[in-house]
Amino acid sequence: STMEETDREAVATAVQRVAGMLQRPDQLDKVEQYRRREARKKASVEARLKVQTIQSQLDGVRTGLSQLHNALNDVKDIQQSLIDVNKDWRQSINTIENLKDVKDAVVQHSQLAAAVENLKNIFSVPEIVRETQDLIERGELLQAHRKLMDLECSRDNLMYEQYRMDSKNTHDMNLIHTYFGDMQKLSEELAKQLWMVVQRSLVTVRRDPTLLVSVVRVIEREEKIDRRMLDRKKQTGFIPPGRPKKWKEKMFNILERTVSTRIEGTQADTRESDKMWLVRHLEIIRKYVLDDLLVAKTLLDQCFPPQYDIFNKLLNMYHQALSTRMQELAAEDLEANEIVSLLTWVLNTYKSTEMMGNSELSPEVDVNSLNPLISQNVVDQLLSKYMSTLTSNIIGWLRKALETDKKDWIKETEPEADQDGYYQTTLPAIVFQMFEQNLQVAAQINEDLKTKVLLLCLQQMNSFLTRYKDEAQLYKEEHLKNRQYPQCYVQYMIAVINNCQTFKESIISLKRKYLKIEMEDTLSSSHTSMDATLDIIAKEGCSSLLDEVFMDLEPHLNELMTKKWLMGSNAVGTICVTVEDYFNDFARIKKPYKKTMTIEAHRRVVVEYIRAIMLKRISFKNAEERKEGAERMIKEAEQFRFLFKKLAAGSGEDTEGLCDIIEAIAEVIKLTDPSLLYLEVSTLVSKYPDIRDDHIAALLTVRGDASRDMKQTIIETLDQGPSQPNPNYVPIFKEITVPTLTVPKLLK
Repeated sequence: STMEETDREAVATAVQRVAGMLQRPDQLDKVEQYRRREARKKASVEARLKVQTIQSQLDGVRTGLSQLHNALNDVKDIQQSLIDVNKDWRQSINTIENLKDVKDAVVQHSQLAAAVENLKNIFSVPEIVRETQDLIERGELLQAHRKLMDLECSRDNLMYEQYRMDSKNTHDMNLIHTYFGDMQKLSEELAKQLWMVVQRSLVTVRRDPTLLVSVVRVIEREEKIDRRMLDRKKQTGFIPPGRPKKWKEKMFNILERTVSTRIEGTQADTRESDKMWLVRHLEIIRKYVLDDLLVAKTLLDQCFPPQYDIFNKLLNMYHQALSTRMQELAAEDLEANEIVSLLTWVLNTYKSTEMMGNSELSPEVDVNSLNPLISQNVVDQLLSKYMSTLTSNIIGWLRKALETDKKDWIKETEPEADQDGYYQTTLPAIVFQMFEQNLQVAAQINEDLKTKVLLLCLQQMNSFLTRYKDEAQLYKEEHLKNRQYPQCYVQYMIAVINNCQTFKESIISLKRKYLKIEMEDTLSSSHTSMDATLDIIAKEGCSSLLDEVFMDLEPHLNELMTKKWLMGSNAVGTICVTVEDYFNDFARIKKPYKKTMTIEAHRRVVVEYIRAIMLKRISFKNAEERKEGAERMIKEAEQFRFLFKKLAAGSGEDTEGLCDIIEAIAEVIKLTDPSLLYLEVSTLVSKYPDIRDDHIAALLTVRGDASRDMKQTIIETLDQGPSQPNPNYVPIFKEITVPTLTVPKLLK
């Protein structure tokens, strides 16, 4: 810094001076003298500096005093001047009052200047109106609007000047308004033209996009004027009549109305004129909306300024109009299939690639951000209405299907056979085709509805099968009243039995196709109960068919074990032929049931044969007759064995054992040595432990040579014997009753 430099210089100078004084050794003695001399010099310099400082301060004070004195004089002068001004101003107030006329003249001058400026326009108003009218009619909208703007500008300026001059003078305002009256009509006329173009914008944009651009430019100009007029109103309070026109807002309102009309107008038919009216209506809507939005995106968007956001505005308008239309449709009294059509369209088609999800509409249209067309509440109401309508429809269809099937049962022609030759009726096919159709329809809507419909179908199927069982029972009872009628009773009963198998398979395939694995449990109980009902129908059907056989066999069974039989009747031959004849028809029964039936027929033939023995219709006179009778029994057992082996061919059933019983009984009858009778009977009892005492008594009666005591002894002794039945033996004697005879007859 400067101070430090000065210090350093001072020190250097001092060093130099001291060095000058002390050059010789003798000068060292004078150091004290030098020091005093330097101290005196320093004191004298300091005193001089002090005097100078005081002098300069005094000069400053003097100057200050002199300036204050001048300022005081100036203030006095200003005060005097203000007094003079005040005096002059008071004198001239009256003169200013007299200048008001000049001010008014100035205002009037500016108005007249405006009038003169507009005079040319004012005089030519009628002519400009005519020209503008022509331009509008020729469709030259931009030029027409340019002239209209000039006219409006003239009128608005005149009105504004009038307003500034005298805002309360309505008479003059009205005069101007009336003079420019035709101009208002022109504005309306032009607007009408614009709105026509806007209404047809989606068509115009393809044919004549420049026309649409002109319309948008006119609207933009009007918007600008609106804004200017509103700004002026804020400052001056004046706004010309008819402002703001708000043509942009009107344009959007027109577009909105056009969109609504477009969607409402697509319903060409009613239910009365066309069953498919709704499907057609929805398809036309889909096509129109998709086409319109594609045009809007590719062409329309370019005709409007970006801030109009025209595509998104239109998208919202279409969505809103569709929503309104769908709600109207949902409120109508729709049939079940119509509800499905509507819901499929609303929930699926709308957001699919066939419509809003179309790749050409993305990314502007994002289906995930579209609101639902109808509320969940309305969807639920429609679904519940659909389910209740469907329930009553299914009940009706099933009832009708059964009635139709019953009519077939009394036909005089055999039922149809499937490709494997099994008799059947169309009932299962009709029922499951109907279920399939309804499930496919439900699947179009959603998974949940599909499951509900499946549950409904199976639930109705359950009660339907109970009716089917009752009808089959009635069919059998009616037939028993007159066995000649219906003519094809056996064949139709076979068809009913086979239908049970078809129903079982169809239920399984329906569940496999339409039910998710995790839902299986909810259906298992109803499935079990349907299977049980079907088994009962099939079992009762089979048993009624066997009853048929045995009713025909009755006269021949009555001949067994009689004198006529012993003489050589052909009862068993006829029995075998009849059974075989019936089984030619029974071959048309499906496997599981046919197998059971063959076993049951075999068993029943053997039971009836043994019952014939136990009826004691014959009592052999001697060993000769016993031998002949026993041999005939063995031969007939062989005939039965041969017959049933043939009938069971391929089913792998071993039914040999049944005919063995007849042979075992024949052995007891054939025995020539009465002393071995007990042994023979005990062998029989050990093989067939359900033989009762009355069976043995009857058997010994037929044999004809056992005394009452002998019978008694054999029976009493047998009770102690052990039994060794075949483990596969199904008790057969327990269903054979023996007629009780009076005592004298027994002793004979």
